[in-house]
Amino acid sequence: MQLHFDRTNGEIDRLIDELMGRVGVHHPEMIRQMVLGALKSGQENDYLADQKLMRTALKEMRFTNKIFAPYRHRRKVSIFGSARTQPEEPIYQKCVTFARMLAERDYMVITGGGPGIMQAGNEGAGVENSFAVNIELPFEQHTNRVMDGNNKVINYKYFFTRKVAFLKEADAVVLFPGGFGTLDEGMEIMTLVQTGKNPPVPLIMIDDDQGTYWTKFFEFVRDPLFKRGLISGEDFSLFTITNDPTEAIALIDNFYHNYHSMRFVRDKLVIRLIRPLDSEQLKILRDEFSEIIRPGGTLQLTSALPEEADQPDLSRLPRLTLDFNRRNYGYLYAFIRRINSF
Repeated sequence: MQLHFDRTNGEIDRLIDELMGRVGVHHPEMIRQMVLGALKSGQENDYLADQKLMRTALKEMRFTNKIFAPYRHRRKVSIFGSARTQPEEPIYQKCVTFARMLAERDYMVITGGGPGIMQAGNEGAGVENSFAVNIELPFEQHTNRVMDGNNKVINYKYFFTRKVAFLKEADAVVLFPGGFGTLDEGMEIMTLVQTGKNPPVPLIMIDDDQGTYWTKFFEFVRDPLFKRGLISGEDFSLFTITNDPTEAIALIDNFYHNYHSMRFVRDKLVIRLIRPLDSEQLKILRDEFSEIIRPGGTLQLTSALPEEADQPDLSRLPRLTLDFNRRNYGYLYAFIRRINSF
């Protein structure tokens, strides 16, 4: 029997509906399609390794959502850096200080759960304000002493599901000096934001006091990339380099001074605000950022759109709706900063 995602499966659709009714599920149409996807995969693919990958990825994402769900009301910062950094090193202590400052301002931190900078982040924030999203590796990665045995530790088999947790739950991303993994995470978040696959978030690179690490990264971005035309000038808005934890905290705080969050509804970019703007401020935004509005498009003050009913906790927030050109995501950072300046 060939299965379809629409309701043309007869008895199979009825049985799936009955099963969901018996166990009780949220968003039954979404769950129905996941069940059908699993059944279709079982029909189409007899290669066991493929089925194991899909099974494990779904189990890991389900558990991720379960662990993070009770803390959805708190903003979180993902911290990356070397597993090889020792506690006596100044950059380790700088991360401890930074994470402690985050916790004092009611942020939570997400680390990879291992040693080095990851341990420093958990140590500074404290176990009550920390998550550890650990990866199973044959070397160098074990749950650090701060998070060992805590119920906010998640162990992943796959890097790609772990990366989803780091970014899906993060309101900011902070990179300390690190190896290939740290650079990979930094490049990935820049790529996802540059292409519109992740909402804009502060991406901050915290260097040592001598500026010997991320300054070199900036030179690489500026010379081989920008000067060859491989990136554009607006892409420098995607990240900020500092060696001062206090400045890093201010950058995160200021990003959410009035901007709250965003999502797309059909072709509209909906920007949720903490405080409403007035007509004069709206005019300033139209004049200063006309290039990011699609030809013939609009920028308007609105309330929650009907399609946002699936996020009732955000329904009270005022909105800006924008016909965004979906191209200039670097300028979108500048747009958010302008909103926050009012």
